[in-house]
Amino acid sequence: MSTAAEADLSETEREGLELIRTTGGIHQSDFWKELGVDSRKGSRIIDKLEELELAERSDAVYQGHNTYLVTPILDPSELDFSLLMAGDQLSPFVGDEDIDPQGDAFSQWVMTLAYEEY
Repeated sequence: MSTAAEADLSETEREGLELIRTTGGIHQSDFWKELGVDSRKGSRIIDKLEELELAERSDAVYQGHNTYLVTPILDPSELDFSLLMAGDQLSPFVGDEDIDPQGDAFSQWVMTLAYEEY
């Protein structure tokens, strides 16, 4: 368990949290189907995960029906920003929407990655 809040979860609640985390987000109706529980129990699990600030629901339309998308709330200490780095340099493309793969900046970035020692 990565947080104290997770220690209080039942096995089914832990499985539900893992499902939400591995999918990066799942529609509520698929959530309880994947867990093999009924909609009532699925809603209770999501309620508890929301209460513990481990997951959150947002309104969504899925297959023509109003539902919720359940997404994980990530602990900032668990985030990995290493893919944005080359050595001690932050990628020059963070926030850029248009990246020219033939441009000098991109070529220099790739070369920095190529010479980094792991």
